[in-house]
Amino acid sequence: MAASNKGQPERRLPVQQMCVLALCRISEPIAFTSVFPYLPEMIESLGVPEAEVARWAGICVSMFPLAQFLTAVSWGRASDRYGRKPVILLSLTCTMITSLLWGFSSSLGMAIAVRALAGAANGTVGIIRTAVAEMVPWKELQPRAFSVMPLVWNIGSIFGPTLGGALANPYHVKPGQPLSNNPAFFERFPYALPNMLAVILFILGITIGILFLEETLAAKQDRRDYGLELGLRLKYYAKHAFKKTRQMFSSESGQEDSEREPLLKPQYAPSSGPDEETGAQATPKPTLPPPSFSEVLHYQTIINLVVYTLLALHNIAFDQLIPIFMHHPVQDHSADNPDFEPPFKFAGGFGLDSGSIGFIFTLYGISGMFVQFLIFPPIARKYGVVRCLRVCAICMPIIYFFVPFTALLPDRTSQQVAIFVLMIIKGFFSTFAFPCSTILLTNSASSLRILGTLNGIATSAGAVGRAIGPAIGGSTFTYGVEIGYVILPWWVLSLIAMLAAIPSFWVVEGEGFGGDADNVEDDEDSIIQEDDQEAEYGNPGPLLSRIDTMSSDVISEDERAYDSDETAREITRSPQVRGRRASGSNRLSRRPSRKMSAPIGMENRTISRRYSSNLGQSFGSAGSYNP
Repeated sequence: MAASNKGQPERRLPVQQMCVLALCRISEPIAFTSVFPYLPEMIESLGVPEAEVARWAGICVSMFPLAQFLTAVSWGRASDRYGRKPVILLSLTCTMITSLLWGFSSSLGMAIAVRALAGAANGTVGIIRTAVAEMVPWKELQPRAFSVMPLVWNIGSIFGPTLGGALANPYHVKPGQPLSNNPAFFERFPYALPNMLAVILFILGITIGILFLEETLAAKQDRRDYGLELGLRLKYYAKHAFKKTRQMFSSESGQEDSEREPLLKPQYAPSSGPDEETGAQATPKPTLPPPSFSEVLHYQTIINLVVYTLLALHNIAFDQLIPIFMHHPVQDHSADNPDFEPPFKFAGGFGLDSGSIGFIFTLYGISGMFVQFLIFPPIARKYGVVRCLRVCAICMPIIYFFVPFTALLPDRTSQQVAIFVLMIIKGFFSTFAFPCSTILLTNSASSLRILGTLNGIATSAGAVGRAIGPAIGGSTFTYGVEIGYVILPWWVLSLIAMLAAIPSFWVVEGEGFGGDADNVEDDEDSIIQEDDQEAEYGNPGPLLSRIDTMSSDVISEDERAYDSDETAREITRSPQVRGRRASGSNRLSRRPSRKMSAPIGMENRTISRRYSSNLGQSFGSAGSYNP
């Protein structure tokens, strides 16, 4: 690792573990966003009158976060007690089952009940956010680190609507249409196919998590992880097979193979469990009692929770209303229509089918992906997350205000272009707002120990907003259409967003956790622990091989670097030991200097603050869909 000018190791993102976490999560946004293109048609197919579709669609969407609100804190506290990895995998498994059940819903009551079960089973949002904060406690890296999961959500929101719009109702069964005498499977269950594909993605994500995801909760890193050990063995054998394959196609493969064969075999064979002799005897760290709510909540965390809840409320309401507005029938624009009196009295939509809606949402997701990863991190670093959050909070009500007037444009092409442009602008602001809120709330925590509970509370608070938003949006849309004013739900949404912008001006950015130099005793403990581990596991030197006795010109330096001894030691070293050493090295890198570091956006100013887990003052989610 490259050293900085002051002799401290350069801080880098844990790219491998962030990728594993992203692969675990990718199935969730695909499953969740695939619902929106066909939701109005599905609700209508369950026997709901066309005029009531918006209301019941809003109720269905609201049931997910409402149930999530009731269980999110419990999921968070469970992750504080049992570890992040097992709780994430359990939640993904439960979400997979409920996604499959949703595709087989045969009545409105069943659909509502399944959405409620899905919300209660979904606890990954806050826990994954906590895991990211534990992986990356340094504020200078947080904009990029906290943009990874929103990026995953945006990638999922590209494929989700595409799958939902293209695969739902493959036989084009019309609502209320009687089935044939011998209906095909997907005629009986027209909305099962996209959910069945989502289940396959869930299985892949869960498998990757079992094999390669490492525990981030410090108190549980001593626990033996059989899945991770199996993953390390698979990596070892894959490397070994690749090496053998490469040598087979080499002109001197036989000679090189014999020359590179070590005279002394590795002392630790990959077939034996890494902890069978030593790791199993490690004394587990004592589990700390769960933090009390008085430890978790103070003024700035409460303000950040309010900001996030209101942000989630109007964002999910917008994203739920857009497909309903697009699916709503086109109104007659002729002068003899008494119900059409622009610019305010009109009640028409776009009349689009699920395929067209899915295509528009796919483009929407693609734009969000580029904004999330390429534009957000440098802008957040330059101007600061607080300023970015406030600008977004001010601009979003303006977008909501103008959305309904797109239905007044003369032709379908201009309508779709206009609504797409407004969606892109709104997506730009929400893509900035949610990660900024995430960073602010995370940095408001007083210590890393309370993050699981805090993020559980944040998930519950956001779930309240996501439950209220669609309910308000669906009800006001239905009422607005009944009285001839489709502008009503959008203007109500704009008013809510204006009120939601006010608390953002009370937010103060906290100190974060990176560079904690206060806990010198912890640093000394980590030194002792690392020395003990060295004494316990030994430090086997490089193996003697025939190649060492020959000229260095026989093989290239790249081939020499591919050392079987290093691979064997990577496999046989306990993952928990590696976790402890990594944790210790992170703290040790901060020990020599009590460096004064400026928060994001204040690098060139005279005010400076030291990172400390005892001085946190100031949270969120990514993607307006994020459940």
